[in-house]
Amino acid sequence: MSIVVRSIVFNVLFYLNLFAHLIGGLPTLLLTRGAVIAVARSWARTNTWLLKAVCNIDIVYIGREKIPRGALIVASKHQSLLETFALIPLFPDPLFIVKRELMWIPFFGWYLWKAHMIPVDRGARSQALLAMTERARSELAKGRQLIIFPEGTRTAPGAAPAYKYGVVQMYAATGAPCLPVALNSGVVWRRRSFKRYPGTVRIEVLDPIAPGIDKQAFFERLKGEIETTTTRLIADGERELKQQAA
Repeated sequence: MSIVVRSIVFNVLFYLNLFAHLIGGLPTLLLTRGAVIAVARSWARTNTWLLKAVCNIDIVYIGREKIPRGALIVASKHQSLLETFALIPLFPDPLFIVKRELMWIPFFGWYLWKAHMIPVDRGARSQALLAMTERARSELAKGRQLIIFPEGTRTAPGAAPAYKYGVVQMYAATGAPCLPVALNSGVVWRRRSFKRYPGTVRIEVLDPIAPGIDKQAFFERLKGEIETTTTRLIADGERELKQQAA
C-alpha cells in the first residue's frame, strides 16, 4: 500500500481504537483510578501496534533505566500526537495537564476526571497557574508522574524552540525531580499532516534533574539537554528516511 492509503487506514483505526476503549472501559469508571490508567495503557499499546502493523513505524525507547521511582515531572519535547500516548507505558501512574474544556466531553471527559487529570483554564492566567500548581503538588505527593510539554504546543522538527517558563515554576513549587525526554516523532508523524511515514521514532530519556537547582540554571539545562538530543535524533530519523527513499 502507498503511504497515503496506509495513513488513511491508520487514522481510521486510531479513532476506532479510541472509541472501543472508551466504550469497553466504561466499567472501570466504577473502580479505582488505577483501572482507568490501565485502560489508557492498553489504548497506548494498541496504537503502538497499529503504527507498526499499518504504517511500518517502530517506537524505540532509549534510557528507560534512567527513570527513577516515585514522583516526577516529565518534561518532553512535543512534535506530534504520538507522544501523548507513547509516553504512557513508561510510567506507573502518569498524569497530564489538560484544557478544562476536555473535561466536559462525554465519555472522554469522564475518564479524565476519574484519572484525576489536572484541568487548566487558560483564560484565567495567574489564577489558573496557581490552581494548577496546587493540584500538581497534591497529585505528585501520591507518587505520580506529571507529563508536561514545556513548549505548550507541537513544534516541527528543526523549528526554533519556544520553551515557556511554566515548567520552571512547576519544578520550583513542587520540589519534584524533573526527567527530560527528547524525541524525533515529527519526522514520521508530521505536524498538521495526515501522512504517517515509515521509520523509527526514538524516544530518549535523559538524566533526571534533581530538585533544588536555581531556576534559571534549571531552565537553561533543561532546554539545552532536550534540544541537543532532539537535534541528534532528528538527524538519525531524516537519514533513515533518505535511505529508504534511495
